[in-house]
Parts: sequence; structure tokens; C-alpha cells
Amino acid sequence: MEFILLVIIALLAGLIGSLVGLGGGIVLVPATLYIGLNLGMIPDITPQKVVGLSVVMMIFTGLASTLSYMKSKTVDYKSGFIFFLGSIPGTILGAWVNKGLDLPSFNLYFGILLIILSIILLVRDKLKPVKWFVKNGTQQEFTDSEGNTFIYGYPIWFAFILTFGIGFASGLFGIGGGSMIVPAMIILFLFPPHVAVATSMFMVFLTSIVNSSSHIYFGHVPWLYTIPVIPGAYIGAKLGAALNKRIKSDTLVLALRIILLLLGIRSIIEGILA
Repeated sequence: MEFILLVIIALLAGLIGSLVGLGGGIVLVPATLYIGLNLGMIPDITPQKVVGLSVVMMIFTGLASTLSYMKSKTVDYKSGFIFFLGSIPGTILGAWVNKGLDLPSFNLYFGILLIILSIILLVRDKLKPVKWFVKNGTQQEFTDSEGNTFIYGYPIWFAFILTFGIGFASGLFGIGGGSMIVPAMIILFLFPPHVAVATSMFMVFLTSIVNSSSHIYFGHVPWLYTIPVIPGAYIGAKLGAALNKRIKSDTLVLALRIILLLLGIRSIIEGILA
């Protein structure tokens, strides 16, 4: 039964993560902890193992999404590599810090992060774009299929600082980092939304390889549970990338804000009362 639930969770994680550029870990981690510990279906699961499972999954969600977005030519490879290089030391440090977290501490800090992410998603559309980063950084140009041209860019030094912090959160909690980098790319760096999502998933793919290597080294990956998670996430990510080209993700983002807020509050309460 737990294998069936993990397939469903991974499918949703891949679909939602790919559709809005989140990577999927933000769905998989709390859902797996819930069925594993609260429902008692995976009694040997730990926060470390869930994070290890999540980062391995994100290799495949990132790969599936990137392959789909490559066809639509919306991936900014140069920016993806720059963001990836900045995230490497943060990812390794986060994986190392993760070793020392017990379940109450993990729940508390993860809950705080979920609430922060829900707030970011909530105010993302209300914030005015900041043009300073484009004016004072390396500029790039993108023309979409309808002939609209966008100028975007960023100072490389700031991109390194930003992605170091995102990499740390990714290594610590097993999330893809897309939930933090996509709003920054759109609001601060003025990326076209579809380019931001596609480039984010490319970065998630690259970062997850390093992230997984760290967690494999620390013995955090429950290989048995990767069997249902990897194919489910891969299929979900392909579906999400396909839907991204056809629909506006506003409704999904609205639902995600509410879900993340509720999950965050619940996780904090569990962390405090444990």
C-alpha cells in the first residue's frame, strides 16, 4: 500500500514541481513524512531518509522537465550553470547540517520554511519588478514565439550569494530550490516567466546530482522507496512541463500558497509539541 501511495505522491510532486518550477521536493517531503510517521506506513523513515529520497527524485523530475523545455527553447543554459555553481557549496553544507537534525527540529525549521515560501508565492504577483539588477548586471535578450522581446539580467556576484542560500535550503530540507529562485528570477532579474520556470528546472536537475551525491555519502537514501518514486516523478514532470505550455498556473499557485501555509503551521506545531 505504501508503494502505491508513494507513486501517487511522486506523480503529484513531479507534476506540480515541473508546472510551476518548484522541483517537487516541497510536495514529496511533507507528504512522505505524513504517511510514513503519522499513518505509521513506513515506520523506519526518518527526516534524513525522506530528504535523501527527495533529492534523488529531483534528478529525474529535473531531467524530464529540462528535456521537455529544451524542445520549446525556453532554457537559459548560461544562467542555469551560473546558478548551479553558486548553489554547490550551499547544497553540500545543507546536507551536512541535515545529519544532526532530529524529527522535532526538522519539523519546526521545515514548517518555518514552508510559511516563508507561501508568503513569497502570496506577494510575488504584488511586488513591482526591480530594475536595478538588470541595469547593473550582465544583460540577456529573449524573444518568445509571439515576437515579444524581453531584456533580463543580474550581477553574477549577487547570483552566487542568492543561490548559495537556496542551495543550503535544498540540501537541508530536500527541496529543489525552484520555489525560491523562480520569484527572484522574475521580480529581481526580470526573467520571462516561462524562461524562469524552465531554467529553474535545469538548475534543479544539476543541483540534485550534487545534492544526491552528498546524501548518498551520508547514507540518507532509502533505495527501496526510490523504485515507486522515480518513475512516478518522471511521468509527473513530463505532464507538468507539457501543461506549462498550455495553461496559466495562477490557480495552481493560489492552491499551493494555501497548502504550504497549512502544512507549515502543522509542521511547526508538531515540532513544538513533540
